[in-house]
Amino acid sequence: MDQFEVKALFGGDIAWYTPTNVTLWMALTVLAATALMVLGARKRAIIPSRGQSAAEMAYGFIYKMVEDVAGHDAVRFFPHIFTLFMFVLFANLLGLIPFAFTTTSHIAVTAVLALTVFLSVTALGFILNGTKFLGLFWVSSAPLALRPVLALIELISYFARPISHSIRLAGAMMAGHAVAKVFAGFASALGAAFFVPVLAVTALYALELLVAVIQAYVFTILTCVYLRDALHPSH
Repeated sequence: MDQFEVKALFGGDIAWYTPTNVTLWMALTVLAATALMVLGARKRAIIPSRGQSAAEMAYGFIYKMVEDVAGHDAVRFFPHIFTLFMFVLFANLLGLIPFAFTTTSHIAVTAVLALTVFLSVTALGFILNGTKFLGLFWVSSAPLALRPVLALIELISYFARPISHSIRLAGAMMAGHAVAKVFAGFASALGAAFFVPVLAVTALYALELLVAVIQAYVFTILTCVYLRDALHPSH
């Protein structure tokens, strides 16, 4: 598990202001996402380059997701959701580079992202709907006797959102990297049969690449679902 250790870039003790490997790789994540969207799409050619195609596909894919899941009135929040998607996606992908650091494997990072979503959609729900936002927890279609019980369940479920939102991403990234490290350690221990764990790591690496993209997608679509509830709280 030493691959997940947070280390100061310039040695010494770690304080809240100390640049660490987490700081470095989050900065690289922002630079990589910015490079794709700014440099890749700046020419706006009729016949797009690979960078322009990737930028346009990412933009169109998330725009369509926001519109389909949260509704057309949620498109105004597209920049925030698209930024979250690109950050999580590039953080996951950069973490697959050998000797890199996966920032999204740390619950401290994913929890901040999840809390940002949770607090913003909750505030938005009350700002746009006032006390009608509480209708999200009151299942009016259920029998009257069951409504208070369902309201309590809905309330607990609502406040559990940032926990599940953050743990799902961090757990998936940490588990995959830990398993890959275990298989890689077998290569030196098996001698002539080293190719068996090497093949396993290769297959696992391909799976991790898929997981990196899927987890970014899942994080984003859940954000869209939470935004939809804030915009349309009635059951």
